[in-house]
Amino acid sequence: MFALLLTVVGTSLSGVIAPGPMFAVTITKSFKSPWAGTLMALGHAVVEVPLIILLYFGLSHFFENTVVQFVFSILGGGVLIWLAIGLLKTPNEIKDGGRDIRYGAFTAGIIMTGLNPFFIMWWVTVGVLLLIKFMAYWEIVAVGLTVFIIAHWFCDLIWLSFVSAVVYKTHNMWGATVQALVFIVAGLLMVGFGGWFIISGFRLLF
Repeated sequence: MFALLLTVVGTSLSGVIAPGPMFAVTITKSFKSPWAGTLMALGHAVVEVPLIILLYFGLSHFFENTVVQFVFSILGGGVLIWLAIGLLKTPNEIKDGGRDIRYGAFTAGIIMTGLNPFFIMWWVTVGVLLLIKFMAYWEIVAVGLTVFIIAHWFCDLIWLSFVSAVVYKTHNMWGATVQALVFIVAGLLMVGFGGWFIISGFRLLF
């Protein structure tokens, strides 16, 4: 059981640490608060916990549908590009205002999770197999699901909180120009991910 739990943690960390929209927004939000990563993780859980429960009880086939994946890809990609506009200000505007997307960290965590098609696809493939193997060792479903969810979500919480704390404590040493570049790079990353989502969506149909 302990080895299986380590597998859950290790597999979860491999997905959590990989750079993506959640990571980019966490960095920009951390300029203003050391708790941004924690709030992002809580917003992430609002989407992820119900999804895990639904997948366990058989909804994985719904998300495997090509049309559903296409809709998530186009919608998610479009929203990411739209939100990136809030980061892609002129360098002077960023230096003066430290602007980012208008949503708070908690709401941003929900948006970055719920509209990320590759997050859904990871759960439908890797995640659901991991969940099934883990749950095979538990006679009481509620207990097994609770342990699995906590183990997985703590990976998100610890990593995002760590990133947030480091950025908040060190960003004043970066200088205005570097801070401006961070916002621009984060915005460009979000545009890139958004475009990738949209292209991947169309590839599902053609």
